[in-house]
Amino acid sequence: MADVYDLIRQAILTKAQVFATYGGYPREMCPHVIGTKWGRVNALFYQFAGSSSTGIGPAGSPDNWRCVHIDQLEDVALQEGPWHTAPNHTRPQTCVDEVDVEVSFFF
Repeated sequence: MADVYDLIRQAILTKAQVFATYGGYPREMCPHVIGTKWGRVNALFYQFAGSSSTGIGPAGSPDNWRCVHIDQLEDVALQEGPWHTAPNHTRPQTCVDEVDVEVSFFF
């Protein structure tokens, strides 16, 4: 899991896209926060493509936020590309209590 954690952390710092399988679904996402909640490593992603059990809303939809358990991500890869988020990205998140890294919107 340390390798996956490091990849997600790197993606946050460099605003890279993450391609991974989660819950059996291929997903294309941009991570915004990584850390722990109740001792479990989680990350908050904005999913912009792929599929999900709940479906994907249109670009910029606030319904595309995903709280992901890092230990359940598979086939993780990073790729450069446009950064995706939603207008409500400044809303307080509840996915992570102890934040390690959070995306910066100032570079």
